[in-house]
Amino acid sequence: PDISRVPVMIDSSKWDVIEAGLKCMQGKCVVNSISMKEGKDEFVKHAKLCRRYGAAAVVMCFDEKGQADTLQRRVDIATQSYRILVDEVGFLPQDVIIDPNIFAIATGIEEHANYAKDFIEATRIIRDTLPYARVSGGVSNVSFSFRGNDPVREAIHTAFLYHAIKAGMTMGIVNAGQLGVYEEIPKDLLEHVEDIIFNRRPDAAERMVTFAETVKGKGKVQVEDLAWRDGTVEERLSHALVRGITDYIIEDTEEARLKFPQPIQVIEGPLMDGMNVVGDLFGAGKMFLPQVVKSARVMKQAVAHLIPFIEAEKAKSGDTRARGKIVVATVKGDVHDIGKNIVSVVLQCNNYEVINLGVMVPWQKISEVARAEKADAIGLSGLITPSLEEMAHNAREMEREGYAIPLLIGGATTSRTHTAVKIAPNYHGPVVWVPDASRSVSVCTKLLSDEHRDDFLAEVKAEYERIREQHAKKKGPGPLLKLDEARARGFKTDWKTYTPPKPSFLGVKVLKNYDLAEIAEYIDWAPFFQTWELSGPYPAILSDPVVGEAARNVLAEGKEMLKKIIDGRWVTANAVFGLFPANTVNGGDDIAIYADESRDRTLMTWHNLRQQNVKPTGRPNLCLADFVAPRDSGVADYVGAFAATAGVGIEKRLEAFRKQHDDYNAIMLEAIADRMAEALTELLHQRVRKDFWGYAKDETLDRDELIAEKYAGIRPAPGYPACPDHTEKGPLFELINPPAAGIRLTESYAMFPGAAVSGFYLSHPQSTYFATGKVGRDQIDDYAKRKGIAVDEAERWLAPYLAYDR
Repeated sequence: PDISRVPVMIDSSKWDVIEAGLKCMQGKCVVNSISMKEGKDEFVKHAKLCRRYGAAAVVMCFDEKGQADTLQRRVDIATQSYRILVDEVGFLPQDVIIDPNIFAIATGIEEHANYAKDFIEATRIIRDTLPYARVSGGVSNVSFSFRGNDPVREAIHTAFLYHAIKAGMTMGIVNAGQLGVYEEIPKDLLEHVEDIIFNRRPDAAERMVTFAETVKGKGKVQVEDLAWRDGTVEERLSHALVRGITDYIIEDTEEARLKFPQPIQVIEGPLMDGMNVVGDLFGAGKMFLPQVVKSARVMKQAVAHLIPFIEAEKAKSGDTRARGKIVVATVKGDVHDIGKNIVSVVLQCNNYEVINLGVMVPWQKISEVARAEKADAIGLSGLITPSLEEMAHNAREMEREGYAIPLLIGGATTSRTHTAVKIAPNYHGPVVWVPDASRSVSVCTKLLSDEHRDDFLAEVKAEYERIREQHAKKKGPGPLLKLDEARARGFKTDWKTYTPPKPSFLGVKVLKNYDLAEIAEYIDWAPFFQTWELSGPYPAILSDPVVGEAARNVLAEGKEMLKKIIDGRWVTANAVFGLFPANTVNGGDDIAIYADESRDRTLMTWHNLRQQNVKPTGRPNLCLADFVAPRDSGVADYVGAFAATAGVGIEKRLEAFRKQHDDYNAIMLEAIADRMAEALTELLHQRVRKDFWGYAKDETLDRDELIAEKYAGIRPAPGYPACPDHTEKGPLFELINPPAAGIRLTESYAMFPGAAVSGFYLSHPQSTYFATGKVGRDQIDDYAKRKGIAVDEAERWLAPYLAYDR
């Protein structure tokens, strides 16, 4: 679902290329494009293949005479194509995407003058006469005559889309960085633009070319423009909110307080007006998460200034009449809260009162606060897989205690399917999965709306029923090998010809107060943007036409925060690691870690799972233990273990930001600390390879090669696909004592501080990361026996990996 949720468009002028792509696509995709340029027979042939592969199709208004360049030809070809596809081929009408051709206007050629007008009118006719058909177009074509003049092109795109969308255009290809707001186009420029779009006067093109010279080069230059300070206080507050400017917010808020009869009216008036604009822009994809969080910072500082005055007049003015009150918490045992904090901010931006209980919150505390505050909804968040079971437990408790309010589920390990199958059946009230911060407002708005609630819940209920039915019918992960057979097909090393490297020392080392500046050199910035819900590979995201500007801004501010952390020593970075003799035992899937070279005393047995899925011939069924020599081989092998954090002392600084109503910098600090913890892990691993273990003394990898994991050996971590059992952190912590470095475990085996990483080191040159995948009952029974725990306990911790229903 993560891949097929958004349709892939296959774009080629060669049908064999398109069909090759169709054969590889899962889910529904879109073919760009088919047309009648080679005649009806070829068109029908391609259309039938599209339907066979389950694809929608873009249909170009093109026939054997060429592209449609008049209104009548556009309509005729669109109508003929639609009727063939729907009536003869059996296409769903909503899978027909008609492209009536957008051509350049204001070229100086008279025949081109009606191109934009005809496209818009053809769109209107298609909408009215061809039910459910969609309309697409390449918008940048329309302004091609003004290439090099970005302000004019932006105005043309904005105005053209404004009118085309009203006419029924549903899809388009456009550089979102060259889109403005229709109402903000200067009146004189808009007049000239609409003259050429609608061909309103014979000299429209000439006038536009002349006028364009007066605005050429007036691009977006980032200079401080204080002209907005000349507006009314209401305008200034709205501008500050939309732009995230805190410099003048207290003085402007105070001016507004003195102007309005009651301080609450400042919140309900200009402040909420500004936040409504923010919400609209965010919902339309014209603002991004970092900007929204900055807007929330402005709002919080303004409200904080007003609260004492509101309290003083409470009896007279009443409360702030929030849209709803929501209690949110990271569930018991889990310490991860960046995503939850972002959701809280976004909801607050939209006038919801949010009571954020923090991390590791037991159900009793959540329930106590929800009842005391008369909450309208409860939101649960978690990152580690044990949190999924805790959320299901909380749902059962809500049912037992007689709740009826909505339960919202979110976090990286959650999913719509898990929510429908494992959580919702435990509670009769509404249970809704919220995939990310951008969806939280629409979900809460519908849930708490008398007008939309019933329809929304009916839609969710029907969807969850469908998901449960599909889940019940699914055939499972495919055939699995018996555990003995999977072991027989494991990765094989000739231990007679391979000698494992011996570490330069054995035992445990603690590295405290590590140099933050050195750690910063190892930061991988790519995941940083995901925290802010900005999608794209780094560094390409910085020049992305849609999110590039937001990405550049948040990266600059992230690096500014990093400098403050280093210069001010806001956090302490510590690490602990150990190197030990080791061999595989218990049938070859467990690794015994010994106290010394005598290998007589076992300090820890690291229990592992093995892939059981049927593999193509020659591909092994991997287990991490495959990369360590068996005890009966007589070969002396070794493993390492580690824990690292860059979050010691972070709570004090986070609390300071929150007291200043500065969620933006609080979230930024947590995000940078996470990056630094990962960077310290990378740095420590390099030192282990080159110095402490010393099996790669001559390694000369640069930063990019380190991030790409070009080194020998791996560092698997409990809770990740190759080592999915979080409970292995328990004996790991007993082995190397991470509390000496300021890191502790929660009862659900999450690490605190949250900016922490722990795991193991393997040196085998062919060791690799892999996904364990689904495992059978025979392996779970064997695993529980090896660990000395009950089978149902093993099933609880490994629930996402079971190939059978518990």
